[in-house]
Amino acid sequence: MPTYWEYLKLDELLDLQQRLGEEHDEMLFIVIHQSYELWFKEMLHEIDYMQQLMEKADVPRVSHTFKRILTVLKMMVAKIDILETMTPLEFLAFRERLESGSGFQSAQFRELEFVLGHKRRKAVDHYAAGTPARERLEKRYAAPTLWDSFAHFIARSGFNVPADVLKRDVTQPVAANPEMQKTLIEVYRRDPALANLCERMVDLDEGIQEWRYRHVKMVQRTIGTKMGTGGSAGAEYLATTLMKPLFADLWEIRTSF
Repeated sequence: MPTYWEYLKLDELLDLQQRLGEEHDEMLFIVIHQSYELWFKEMLHEIDYMQQLMEKADVPRVSHTFKRILTVLKMMVAKIDILETMTPLEFLAFRERLESGSGFQSAQFRELEFVLGHKRRKAVDHYAAGTPARERLEKRYAAPTLWDSFAHFIARSGFNVPADVLKRDVTQPVAANPEMQKTLIEVYRRDPALANLCERMVDLDEGIQEWRYRHVKMVQRTIGTKMGTGGSAGAEYLATTLMKPLFADLWEIRTSF
């Protein structure tokens, strides 16, 4: 039987934090971002599982898995507090070593965006053909989103989900649908368990929006309005992603109760 150390491959894991210089805060930057990638992996793992549970109409397990996903997301947002302990001068001391490196290159975050419905072909084409990242994104691009799985889940539960929602092109961004909104209102009125899952979808949407807001403020706090690493527009671009809900129908119905 492997030991704890061997099972978790800790020799390999703890050897991955390689600073390119001697600046103290570079270690924090590496650890935070490597751990984010691990949590992105876990989020994708749990969302994939939850979509499978929705296909089986397993309401209790869907609810349980949702709780885990939301808890992970809260932790990811809170970790920005740790990054914000690094002052602009401390980041500037090693920032130039990132060269063309940028968080915009996180293929796993793009995967997370795709499964949540924010799909853009341009984001796929950013990665070279034949690379593992491109292959994963191509798969996510062609796959149903969480919203698609949720719509079919509601239909399996006996509600009249519009055909154009059930048969939509899953490569396109999720758009508001007035007929779907009528169905969701019926869900809230007739099925408390499903209504609770609707609220968890709203929690997830709000949590992602909170993540984006905290990310923007962290970047502004650290580099102000400077261009981001890798030639990105930095905080200016990130600000354009704010206040854009993933599941518009669940927000639109708030005025109808």
